[in-house]
Amino acid sequence: MQLHYDINKNQLLVLLDGEIDHHSSNQIRTEIDTAIYAHMPRTLIFDFQNVTFMDSSGIGLIMGRHKILRNLDSEIIIKQPSPQIARILRLSSMDRLAEIQINYPEEVIS
Repeated sequence: MQLHYDINKNQLLVLLDGEIDHHSSNQIRTEIDTAIYAHMPRTLIFDFQNVTFMDSSGIGLIMGRHKILRNLDSEIIIKQPSPQIARILRLSSMDRLAEIQINYPEEVIS
């Protein structure tokens, strides 16, 4: 898993590339938390376009960042998850914690 960051005003964009699993999630958490506390963004945007696999560790990753950002009165946006990952996010009710932005027909993830 590789992470790339783009900081623009009050937004922290995290471009994720690879797999989010129990092997990579601790490193991802540490890096993102460091960036959150360094920049105190109003919005954290996870770009999932290049995520090839995600297990429950990815759900935990989002939930933990939501807790941190809620205390900062900030929000999370999840962009471009694959249809499979979007389905996992919906089944896990992540759409209650974060805005999920997708650009493919709804029936693809139903």
